[in-house]
Amino acid sequence: MPLNEQHQLTILQDILKNHQVDCCGTVSECQQLERLIQSLIGNQQVDEQMKNTLMDVYNYSLNAQNSKNMDDHINQHQDRLSMWIDNLNNYNMT
Repeated sequence: MPLNEQHQLTILQDILKNHQVDCCGTVSECQQLERLIQSLIGNQQVDEQMKNTLMDVYNYSLNAQNSKNMDDHINQHQDRLSMWIDNLNNYNMT
C-alpha cells in the first residue's frame, strides 16, 4: 500500500529529527529522504513553498552522502534541520 502525503511527511520529519537529536545518520536514511522527497515533489497537492523546503532537504541529503564525514555534515546543519522540521510541522497542520 503506497504511503499518502501525510505519512511521507511524518517519516521525513522523523528522519530529520533523528539527525538533529543524534547528530548522526546513515546513507540509507539519506536515500530514504531522497525517495520520499521525489515522491512529494511529484505530488501536485504539495505547494511550491514546501517544494522549496523539500529541495533544500534533498540537497542536504545528497551532500551528506558525499561528505567525508556525514556526522560533521549533520552537525553543520543543525540550524537548518530545526528550520526544516518547523516548516514540515507547520505544513502538516494545514
